[in-house]
Amino acid sequence: MTFYSYGYGSYDIYVIYADGSGQTRLTTNPAVDNDPAWSPDGSKIAFSSQRDGHPEIYVMNADGTGQTRLTYSNKSYTPAWSSSE
Repeated sequence: MTFYSYGYGSYDIYVIYADGSGQTRLTTNPAVDNDPAWSPDGSKIAFSSQRDGHPEIYVMNADGTGQTRLTYSNKSYTPAWSSSE
C-alpha cells in the first residue's frame, strides 16, 4: 500500500505492507508530497508535489528512485493512471 503522512517536518510518500510491517519513506523533499497512485503494473507511483511552490505531478519507481516531474502548469494534483487495455 502507499500513503502520505506528515513526519520529519513535511508530508512524504510511504509504502507499507498490508499487515502494517515494512513502512518505508520514499520521498524526502522538504516540500509537500502527496496523492500517491500506483501504476497499473505496480512498477511506478505518480504523486503530487509542491517542490516549486505549486502542485505538480511527478512519477517515481516503486522503490522511490527516479523521481521525475511530468507537469509544468502550477496547478496539477491528484494523479490517476489509465490502463491501456
